[in-house]
Amino acid sequence: MSSLVIRDATERDVPAIVAMLADDDKGGLREDVSEVLNPGYAAAFAAINADPNHHLLVAERGGILIGTFQLSFLPGLSHRGAWRGQIEAVRIARERRGQGLGREMIEWAIARCRDRGCRMVQLSTHRSRNRAHAFYERLGFEPSHVGMKLHLVGTGV
Repeated sequence: MSSLVIRDATERDVPAIVAMLADDDKGGLREDVSEVLNPGYAAAFAAINADPNHHLLVAERGGILIGTFQLSFLPGLSHRGAWRGQIEAVRIARERRGQGLGREMIEWAIARCRDRGCRMVQLSTHRSRNRAHAFYERLGFEPSHVGMKLHLVGTGV
């Protein structure tokens, strides 16, 4: 089997990424996989792509897109001006789950954070995703904080 290749996403990858984001109980309720993609996806891709501290990434094996995640580098004053790596929107194609690909992707992301001099790597996962919590804990992540969100309706966000 060919090795996993992780690369920056291209605009052509966006429909496949959106399909992966939509392929679970949470994403299926919030993503739009219409044949013509919502223009918000193109705008978000352009913003991510234009910022050197944000990376939308895809994982391929044998030329087939099988995973995605976003990796962001965040500066902050806390911890004596430490940078943090933020991993979000981790997905593996349904038919490829359970093969260790998520571990490869997260380990790759952690290595990039080390390369950038980050003091820590953080991520969030929905409180109902118990299997994801166990997965991240096996990789050394600790459930140290409580995340909170305020959904802004009607703001275009």
